[in-house]
Amino acid sequence: MENTSLCVNAGGITLKNPVMTASGTFGYGQEFHELIDLGRLGGIIVKGLALKPTPGNPPPRIVETPCGMLNAIGLENIGIEAFIQDKLPFLKGFSTPIVVNIYGKTVDEYVELAARVDGEKDISGIEVNISCPNVKAGGVAFGVDKCAAADVVERVRKHTSKPLMVKLSPNVTDIVEIARSVEDAGADSVSLINTITGMAIDIYKRKPVLGNITGGLSGPAIKPVALRMVWQVARAVKIPVIGIGGIVTAEDAIEFLIAGATAIQVGTANFINPRATIDILEGIESFMEKEQLQTISELTGSLKI
Repeated sequence: MENTSLCVNAGGITLKNPVMTASGTFGYGQEFHELIDLGRLGGIIVKGLALKPTPGNPPPRIVETPCGMLNAIGLENIGIEAFIQDKLPFLKGFSTPIVVNIYGKTVDEYVELAARVDGEKDISGIEVNISCPNVKAGGVAFGVDKCAAADVVERVRKHTSKPLMVKLSPNVTDIVEIARSVEDAGADSVSLINTITGMAIDIYKRKPVLGNITGGLSGPAIKPVALRMVWQVARAVKIPVIGIGGIVTAEDAIEFLIAGATAIQVGTANFINPRATIDILEGIESFMEKEQLQTISELTGSLKI
């Protein structure tokens, strides 16, 4: 592996390798430090952060499904200030880029979060979660409307010089349209896909299993959908695409790279195997060695049609 480079540029964020963690599945990073070497990761994307601490949804909040998991955590988090004061100092001890995932219920909340993060030199970038309900638009998610999605990104772009990664929702008719709109609005990269809305029912109680009724489906069950969307978006935009959705093995990650992803995020697999990120990284390294590939770019977008 001496002559092989795993380094990639994810829209202005330099990653030593393409393996990142998916927001909401890796806590604030510190939770995993006794299980894996955080310094080996390409990037750490922390749990989604709001302006103020958020308790999340009532339980039950997680249910296992065939080949996946439904979650309705409700974006529980400690808030941006507590993260910067209590969690960021620990993460600064590693050479791994830290990306903060932000979300809000109004555009102004997104803007305020971005402005607050902008002053933190130890944060390498911002991932903007636009799968959240816009309270001023009747609860419709920002990410399902191209104009609303573009508005968030355009406003946030004016309040930070940090690289902006925009996390796209798959719960749309045309994800390419949304991707192009946020690219035009100033996104430096896009990450996809977020979870697919689903539900589970207890047939004996005849009630929803989740306290929130519906939740986000993740895990291997959504991988074919995620892979298809990454392929479509990668062909339609000029900015880097970060692939997410059901990545459990190195082979899964490599599929996303071949489909056009510059980097990938590992999510639900972290719950199954806390070492999943490192196993995937080592698997990519082995594959490149076997295939005599020198750089990740030789894989990215190499699908033959």
